[in-house]
Amino acid sequence: MNNDQHTDNNQNSTNDTSQKSTLISTIIDGVKDMCYIWAKEIRSTVTDEGVLIFFLLVPLLYPLLYSWIYNNEVVRDVPVAIVDRSHSQSSREFIRHFDASPDTKVAYYCNDLEEAKDLVGKQAVRGVLYFPADFSTRLYRGEQSHVGVYCDMSLMLTYKAIFQTAQAVSQGMNTQIQIAHSKSITVRDEEISSRPLDFDEVQIFNATGGYGNALIPGVLMLILQQTLLLGIGLSAGTARENNRYQDLVPISRHYNGIFRIVLGKSMAYFMIYTVMAAYITLCVPRFFHFTTMATAPALIGLLLPYILACVFFGMAMSCVVRYRENVMLLVVFTSIPLLFMSGISWPQTDIPSFWQGISWLFPSTFGIRGFLRISSMGGTLADIRTEYQVLWTQVLVYFLLTCLVYRYQINRTRSHAYDRLEVLKQKAKEAKARKSASSNG
Repeated sequence: MNNDQHTDNNQNSTNDTSQKSTLISTIIDGVKDMCYIWAKEIRSTVTDEGVLIFFLLVPLLYPLLYSWIYNNEVVRDVPVAIVDRSHSQSSREFIRHFDASPDTKVAYYCNDLEEAKDLVGKQAVRGVLYFPADFSTRLYRGEQSHVGVYCDMSLMLTYKAIFQTAQAVSQGMNTQIQIAHSKSITVRDEEISSRPLDFDEVQIFNATGGYGNALIPGVLMLILQQTLLLGIGLSAGTARENNRYQDLVPISRHYNGIFRIVLGKSMAYFMIYTVMAAYITLCVPRFFHFTTMATAPALIGLLLPYILACVFFGMAMSCVVRYRENVMLLVVFTSIPLLFMSGISWPQTDIPSFWQGISWLFPSTFGIRGFLRISSMGGTLADIRTEYQVLWTQVLVYFLLTCLVYRYQINRTRSHAYDRLEVLKQKAKEAKARKSASSNG
């Protein structure tokens, strides 16, 4: 009896040892296959010109081009036409101050509005100032007078320059008129009567007041997502085109497992875009002197889940890419809507609830908002807690979705492999039957 117990214990210990060795062997094989898939993805990135363009060249060059376009930040010397029906000292004073502004310049004097409209239509000027005949008369009577400001609304920067300059000149003339009609004795009395509530306008975050500092942070983060989606989609389209059955997963012993495929591919994409993200978020803004107040903990805390979310989102969406050209149709046209839905160029509170819900599906929405707060506003990781928590949620959701997609693709590949094997077996049987029939005959 003791011998039987001793034999059972030996068998149990042998089974445990074999199970442990099998588990270790499975883990080692999984790691080797993952490294093989990672190396294959890196190799395909370098050898495939399309993937190389979207993964390396576009992230390197496109941010520079976009930042260079917005490098001037504000427009200067916007040409304006003048229609002066008053021909008075007050109108000439208004025009002189308007022309002295760095943002605008008086380019033409016209006899009527029709002539000025023709100049606007020819793009010779971007706006018109119209002084009515009773402009000076109403001022001398102590009545309210008007100056007509007509702007070309096709360019918001020129409209802003003309309108704000005219408004500043009119406020300055209002102050002088108010002082002239007051009974002030000292200069201090004049200051109090003209500006009873004084204020200093200080721009806290966007110090230049330009569109570059306002838009470029969001555009940079969107470039990361869109180029990553384009590269992954192009790689998926290539894999399908090179496969006999247009499967995403090839027939290979290295692709025999979900996690080794997902982790191997994602590791390659993550390594490439870690370098690209550092270049885009740290180097590009400094090249063009944009406002950059991001700290290392906040930037790493945002970019880590953002890149992972974009990677898994792109891998999950690659299942719908059948051909290389399809990815351009699926990704490129979404860039402008995604930029608007992020809330960077349109107030987030004014976006309809339906479109806000759609925007939550994309990592760029929270990546843009978070990067704008930490880069342009000096926010910390606590200030973007909502953004990086949602991004980590997207990482988990899209990782599980990617695993389901590749599970389906593996089953599909196996099914095609079994069908192909059955066809080969059937052909072998038919060939053997023909051979035996010929030998008997």
